[in-house]
Amino acid sequence: MEALNQNEQRELQTRMEKKQIKEFMTMYSKLVQNCFDACVNDFTSKSLHTREESCVMRCVDKHQKASERVGLRFQEQNAALMQSGQLPGR
Repeated sequence: MEALNQNEQRELQTRMEKKQIKEFMTMYSKLVQNCFDACVNDFTSKSLHTREESCVMRCVDKHQKASERVGLRFQEQNAALMQSGQLPGR
């Protein structure tokens, strides 16, 4: 980013932020769809049954924990690559 002028840096930053928001929204939508498909199967009531609600809570919790674990592993791998000097682009 050092080779870019200030306007180009701002433009790049804006694009990166928009991309992150889009990726987050995609991930969130997939989570909602996956948990809905796995847990909600009774459409005779406008509210969730206790069984469905607890299933959705477990589903979301499981996805959140998995995401956190993947993030930690990614950070560990990145740190190891930086220490060994094998980080791409360096």
